[in-house]
Parts: sequence; C-alpha cells; structure tokens
Amino acid sequence: MAAAGALLYGGDYLALRLRIPGNREPFGAVDVQRSYTVPLKSGRTEYYFDPPVPQRCVNSLFPHFGSPPCWYLRRHTRQVVNTGGAPPAR
Repeated sequence: MAAAGALLYGGDYLALRLRIPGNREPFGAVDVQRSYTVPLKSGRTEYYFDPPVPQRCVNSLFPHFGSPPCWYLRRHTRQVVNTGGAPPAR
C-alpha cells in the first residue's frame, strides 16, 4: 500500500515537472479570502477580513513546490486563521 502511494506521488511529481500531458501549465492561481479570529480578554472574539487575493497553486493531485493543489484551493476559498485561544465555535 505504501509503495503504491509512493508511486502515485512520484508519478504526479513527474507529470507536473515534465508538463505531461500536452505542455499543461504547472501552476495556477485561485482567489482566497482569509479571515482572522482574535480572542479578547473579555471573552468575546473579533473577526478581521482580508480582501480576496490570488494564491499560487499547482495543477496536480498532491502539493508540490510548497504550493497546495488547485483542486483543493477551489473548494476552500475561505481560510480562517485563529490567532490564539480556543478555536471559534461554529
């Protein structure tokens, strides 16, 4: 099972590096909006929102070159950054 996973990851890397199939673009960009939760001493939480910015991604199944896959970012365009304390309640 581990060997099959390693082969899949290696094949994905080679396809990205060699631009297989058909000279596809290895990198893309997806607009991502980050929000920050800041816990206050009073027990309340403040939220700060950044405008959407393009984030670099790779057109592959797995993350490579320090960038997440584009298919993942397209499904997670909103990212919450917890700056401390307990995670926010949903």
